[in-house]
Amino acid sequence: MHTITLLFILLSAVTVATAFLTIFSKNPIHSAIYLVICFFSVGGHYLLMNSQFLFIVHIIVYAGAIMILFLFTIMLMNLNKEDEVHKPRLQRWSAVLFFFLLCAVMMLIFFQSKPIVGDYDDLGTDYQSIKVLGKVLLDSENGFMVPFEFASVLLLVAMIGAVLLSKKEKSS
Repeated sequence: MHTITLLFILLSAVTVATAFLTIFSKNPIHSAIYLVICFFSVGGHYLLMNSQFLFIVHIIVYAGAIMILFLFTIMLMNLNKEDEVHKPRLQRWSAVLFFFLLCAVMMLIFFQSKPIVGDYDDLGTDYQSIKVLGKVLLDSENGFMVPFEFASVLLLVAMIGAVLLSKKEKSS
């Protein structure tokens, strides 16, 4: 096997394992740390696709900003073991079974797939260039500017909601 293929398999295994640990970890802080590792391994996939700009943006936005928001929310909510809802064993084991079945199907699809080979139109545009990428994403003709603005408003509302949820009511 090629080195790139081995690296891809290693990154995929780390991504799936840390995603699994994120879901099944009992400590919310540990879950957040596993999610950061998962984000970094997904960023490694961007590097394998020779997309350095997307790697950097992914790390800054997800592993940086979004995870800080998650950690603040977790800390502000002050989660206790007494407040935690316990799932029945049947539900937990069925989730684990579903996870492994999904992994088996994904590996089967991966190992039976063939590389994409063929003619494609190369327009000569370098989408690694930040200037070109900015024009493509934020040009009003393409229609990507409005979703970018909606995403920023959504993040602002989520941050305000986290602060409002964490406020303690004053007793009179």
